Amino acid sequence: MTRTQKSRPTHSVFVVEGEGDSAFWTKIGAAWAHEDGEGYNITLTAMPLNGRLVVRTAKTNDKPEAAR
Repeated sequence: MTRTQKSRPTHSVFVVEGEGDSAFWTKIGAAWAHEDGEGYNITLTAMPLNGRLVVRTAKTNDKPEAAR
């Protein structure tokens, strides 16, 4: 674990299935921005087989939602 991963994640990672208002978002990990702003360290708790990965700025109440 790097020094930045000991701190709170800067981003949350979701797998999104579907489109628009019917999209289903599932949180599957976290990301930490590199200090130089050139990349991220990403930790996943699941590997999606379908859908797309979305990385969003972390919020204190990040929970899976039916749509964002």
